[in-house]
Parts: sequence; C-alpha cells; structure tokens
Amino acid sequence: MSDGVVIPQSPASVPQPEAERIVRRPSVLLLLLREPSACVALLTVVLILLAALFAPWLSPGDPYGGDLALTLQPPGELALLGTDGQGRDMITRLLYGLRTTLLIGFAAVAFGCGIGAVVGFAAAYYPRLSGLLMRLMDVLLSFPAILFGLAIAAIFGPGLTSVIIALSIATVPLMARVVRGAAIVVMQQDYVESARSLGMSDSRLILKHLLPNCLSAIFVFVTLRFGQVILLGAALSFIGLGAQPPTAELGAMAADGRNFLFFAPHVSVLPSLLIFIIVLAFNVLGDALRDALDPKLNK
Repeated sequence: MSDGVVIPQSPASVPQPEAERIVRRPSVLLLLLREPSACVALLTVVLILLAALFAPWLSPGDPYGGDLALTLQPPGELALLGTDGQGRDMITRLLYGLRTTLLIGFAAVAFGCGIGAVVGFAAAYYPRLSGLLMRLMDVLLSFPAILFGLAIAAIFGPGLTSVIIALSIATVPLMARVVRGAAIVVMQQDYVESARSLGMSDSRLILKHLLPNCLSAIFVFVTLRFGQVILLGAALSFIGLGAQPPTAELGAMAADGRNFLFFAPHVSVLPSLLIFIIVLAFNVLGDALRDALDPKLNK
C-alpha cells in the first residue's frame, strides 16, 4: 500500500496456504521406470507380446511340419535351438506355443475378471445380495483350478476351450473379492452419498464413481493373476487337459519332452524356461504397478 492506493500482487507472489498447494504425483509409467526391476519386467513383457504377435514373420519354419531326419537335433548350426521329437524347429514351436499360451491367459483373465467384477460391484452396492454372492464365491474358492479342469474336460473333452473355461471360473471368486473390497471403501465416501441423494441411477453411479476409483486395484490384480493363469494353464496342458497335438502350447511342449530329458533336454527345458520368464515378468510388473499406484508410497 502506497499513499492509500492498494497495489495488487500477482498470484505468484501471494503465499499459498500449505493445505491448498497442489502436489503433482509422477505418472505411473515414470514411477515404473524408476525401478530397475520394473523396467526389465516391462521390457520383457513387451518383447514377449511382440514375439507372439509377429510369430508368423519371426518363425523360420512350419510349426506343424518336421523332418524326421533331423529328429532331436541339439542346438547348433542345423537349428539354432534344436529340434523336437518330430524334427520340428524349436524356435518356430516356441513362438507359436507362446501365442497359444498367451491366448489362454488373455481369454481366461478377460472372462473371469469381467464376471468377477460384475459380481463384486453387485455385492458391494446391494447389501442384500452380498451374503448370497460371496458365499457362492467361497464355494468356488474351495475348488482348485485343476479340479475344475478335470471336471470340464470330462464334460466337453480336453482342449483349449476346457482350459479357458476352468481358469475363468477359478478367477471369478478372486476378482469378486478384490472388487468388492475396493468398492466398499469407495461407497463410504461423501461424494457417493451426495450422488445418491441427487437421484443418480445405480448403473450411472457404478460406472461414474465406483468403476473409475477401483481401476487401480483391478489393474494390479489382473497383472498378477495373468502370471498365475499362465502357470495353471501350462500345468493343465502338461497333464493332457489343454492343447492337443499337434497344437503348439508351452505346457504341452514341456510334457512332450519328458521322454527325452536325458539325451535331448532342450525339448522340455526351453518351453519350461519360457513359462518361467513369462510368469516372473508379470509378477514383478504387478508388484511394481501396485507400488506405483499406492499414493502412500509415492508422496
């Protein structure tokens, strides 16, 4: 103030109260890139997806046609990663087996998580249905995925469809629990009560408030569950309930190489190692994503 005249201050010169300062959190991708393990896992997942997507262009041969004269060749000049029991190139079989394995994982996670999310939101939003729905989920949780696979294979026969159905059913109760827990926390917020008092419809409230605020928990669960589904699907194929010959699938390929472990271990070891890498990459990425989406750990 000078001679009774108030000199306006620029907004930048006006001190802001501590409570009103806006703290910008780094993006999730930036937080992931800060962790070396998360970077390696993310790069591995990207390479795996690209290899499966471009398998027809990357593979050097026919995944189903082999040369019996080249049966069980070790890794070397004739075949970079060797050949299997029917003389088929292992690189080609691994690329196409990767496609089938990822297809099982994506389909099972998509169906299982989709149904489980609907059940979880319904259980959280409608308390009268909560008891019935969650007791049904408890019943499903009491059965292991392999038992589902055996039962469905007995009904529909072994194959990819049976594995996807079994893994989808096994995923539903886990997803329902995660979504219900996250949705109950959101339901207790004041803005949800305000929306209800204003007459917002149930479907709109769920889509506008519940779903967006539960996405972080859903993304973390999907990432972690994907690795588990890949492992379970490979186990079901290993015991003969999944992909049937001549379909290339990593679990079935590992099973086919059991008889050659002592003189051609690459036939079984290579697909098993690829399964290990996929599961490890998605588990590490899921853990890193959970930490990146937790505001308490990234203040």
